[in-house]
Amino acid sequence: MTTAHVTCPLCEATCGLEVTLDENRQVTRVTGDEQDVFSKGYICPKGASLGALHHDPDRLTAPLLKRDGEFVEVSWQEAYDEIHRRLPPIIEQYGRDAVAVYAGNPGVHNIALTLYGRVLYKALGTKNFYSATSVDQMPKHYSAGTMFGDPLAIPVPDLDRTRHLLILGANPLVSNGSLMTAPDIRGRLRGIRERGGKIVVVDPRRTRTARFADEHHAIRPGTDALLLFALVNVLFAEDRVDPGRLREHLNGLDDVRALAQPFTPEAVAPRTGVDATEIRRMARELATGNAVVYGRIGTTTQAFGTLASWLVDVLNVLTGNLDRPGGAMFPLAACQPTGNRRPFAVGRWRSRVRGYPEVVGELPVATLADEIETPGDGQVRALITVSGNPCLSTPNAGRLSEALKNLDFMISVDVYLNETSRQADVILPGPSPLERPHFDLAFYQLSVRNVANWTPATLPSPLPQEWETMLRLTGIVAGQGPEADVAALDGFVAAETARRNGIEVTGDRTGPARLVDLLLRAGPYDVTLADLEAAPHGLDFGPLKPRIPEVLCTASGRIELAPEPVVADVPRLREELAKPADDGLVLIGRRHLSSNNSWMHNLKPLVRGGNRCTVLVHPEDAARLGLTDGALASVTSRAGQLEVPVEVSDEVRPGVVSIPHGWGHDVDGSRTRVARANPGVNSNLVADETLLDVPSGTSVLNGIPVEVAPV
Repeated sequence: MTTAHVTCPLCEATCGLEVTLDENRQVTRVTGDEQDVFSKGYICPKGASLGALHHDPDRLTAPLLKRDGEFVEVSWQEAYDEIHRRLPPIIEQYGRDAVAVYAGNPGVHNIALTLYGRVLYKALGTKNFYSATSVDQMPKHYSAGTMFGDPLAIPVPDLDRTRHLLILGANPLVSNGSLMTAPDIRGRLRGIRERGGKIVVVDPRRTRTARFADEHHAIRPGTDALLLFALVNVLFAEDRVDPGRLREHLNGLDDVRALAQPFTPEAVAPRTGVDATEIRRMARELATGNAVVYGRIGTTTQAFGTLASWLVDVLNVLTGNLDRPGGAMFPLAACQPTGNRRPFAVGRWRSRVRGYPEVVGELPVATLADEIETPGDGQVRALITVSGNPCLSTPNAGRLSEALKNLDFMISVDVYLNETSRQADVILPGPSPLERPHFDLAFYQLSVRNVANWTPATLPSPLPQEWETMLRLTGIVAGQGPEADVAALDGFVAAETARRNGIEVTGDRTGPARLVDLLLRAGPYDVTLADLEAAPHGLDFGPLKPRIPEVLCTASGRIELAPEPVVADVPRLREELAKPADDGLVLIGRRHLSSNNSWMHNLKPLVRGGNRCTVLVHPEDAARLGLTDGALASVTSRAGQLEVPVEVSDEVRPGVVSIPHGWGHDVDGSRTRVARANPGVNSNLVADETLLDVPSGTSVLNGIPVEVAPV
């Protein structure tokens, strides 16, 4: 028996795991690593399933090529030859924008895809780049970019020192934190109480976190920005604004005061469903002592996602709780990217069909089907998906799935033959998490404590590492053909990384290990990869520290509290005040601790129990609509219709129904036996691709108007 210590790559919490293997290299046990400097032994059901993922018989172990409509296993050389035969002619005839890319959520948990995917995308040179970001957190990047100058400068709650936590649209006891890297959330929230503090949750559903909290407000979905603006209004009206030391680094304080004037508690209460008296009390409590406001996917995947994301940080500034212990702080990661230090800009290009502006180099995935279906110059004719399943995870997923059939060529880099990759012409698999090294480049930049941990590959892989696959594809799109010199390309990437960071390439490492070593050497802590290799339980660089003004890279060098691109959307929100309270049904999502979007439903340990894909309906709505617990109901929107079992529960507020996200595994052609036996329903069949947050182009997945009726 041998034991390996690894960092879990399955969600944002970065928990340390202890993996036990027998003499046949079979995983026999996965437990929490009690010596991990960050998670200290915590483990969730997803981490415990790492062995099941590694041994999953449905994971692909060879490239697949579609011949006469059927997939056959081929050699890697055959796969690359087919890609070279078909992809470059499309680029040559129709231009680089004729090839689109969709990068999925799992890629950001994979250091090879994080570092080398960007090499492929740059070489491809297409403006048609899409990712899961525009169905998730793009409003937060937009607001951070306009306020602080850097879309990656996202402040996170200093959970271990705060005394008052206001959570909107987040369920961290289930998500394990999101845009907030924090293992053992329950323990950290319990710590707030032990310090005499308070936890307040604003959510349309009484989630696990809401049940744990001291206070829960069941808000009407999609109205968070109204509530947040009312809190701002109260702070100004009662002279409770005190930015503290940040005042000398602020622009736009008076502008925010003026913008907030119409949003009184009395004006927003009918729309939000939160009483005006409660709004005033919430604002006063934020202004007393160290407190922090945190908003997540419920606030970002709505019609006013950018405004809500902006107002979260505005409140933290106005109460003096930005960039101070116990408030919202900027992590300083060991591989903190230096960035180009140029002010944030958006709209450098627009989508061809619907004219949506680019944000952080991406276009909204809600318009990908348009770009495939609409003829003309720039029409998307080929698609590369990288660890993504947009046929389940994007709005009006049925339309996109049909659109993919019109492509001339499609490549999927994926470990499964799933609902999306079944449409590909070539599928290129990668190693299991235990067969590749791991470093959480993205999530240490969002961590509630400054830590770092390197995980070497626990087991050898029979497959090429994904960084090699990315470079082989790079060689093909760059005109070097399927025989491109991967070592030379890797050397070029390392040299460019070193040049940008002002250091030299040393040693004989290759691939991600070399790049991580370079980034560590250029980082703020004077450590190398060798230091992390000598510390298998991680290195702790201490609690978060104030970073303003050095973190700012706006044109003014100051916090732009009223950035023009965000402020331009306020009139649209102000129009909501004149509308009568909406009594129609709206749909929201929900998630489970044992689920991670669409990509972990093929593991038996994670699909045990009853059917999770029910539509939660409040008893009052069920009685009014004639819905019966356990019976089928139809859920209909402008985009489509689905049938789903009813679960009558006062867990949701009246006027709200809820269906989990990421299911719908009952399509033909996939090879995921466990998922197909537990298919659930695809809630994105009724998500409307025409409903977006205007500034960021993020899809509305919470607050979708629907009709529900018995079947």
